[in-house]
Amino acid sequence: MPKLLALALVTLALPELAAHSPAEGRGDEAIEAILRAQQTAWNEGNLAKFLEGYWNSPELTFAGSDGIVRGYDGLLERYHRSYPDRKAMGTLEFSGLEVRPLGADAALVLGHWHLTRTIGDAGGVFSLVFRRFPTGWRIIHDHTSAQKQTP
Repeated sequence: MPKLLALALVTLALPELAAHSPAEGRGDEAIEAILRAQQTAWNEGNLAKFLEGYWNSPELTFAGSDGIVRGYDGLLERYHRSYPDRKAMGTLEFSGLEVRPLGADAALVLGHWHLTRTIGDAGGVFSLVFRRFPTGWRIIHDHTSAQKQTP
């Protein structure tokens, strides 16, 4: 009887284990990997690779101190305008990441960003909405706020 109970428990757990297979990755782990890849790409001065974490769609939205930007192309233009060279980009560090699942295919991420730059540091907070697509997790909405930096 105990063997039958153990077999039943394993059978019930299989769908949950399959949902988090190493090939696919759990949502929080996959999302954190995307953010680490974005940080690396930024620090290499590669905006195109940094933007791979975003949904390449006209429906992508970004909210910041300059207002709302719509679409992947609009976001690309904003980043090129705001960070035209390595001096402006500096070195990016994300911290305080909190991944909150919003279901099987969506998550909210809260965190801090900091740029170390020779022209003056910058930083702030962000909230990202991620959605899982057949091609993987992508940011579908980004709300980034700058905070006043203390010297």
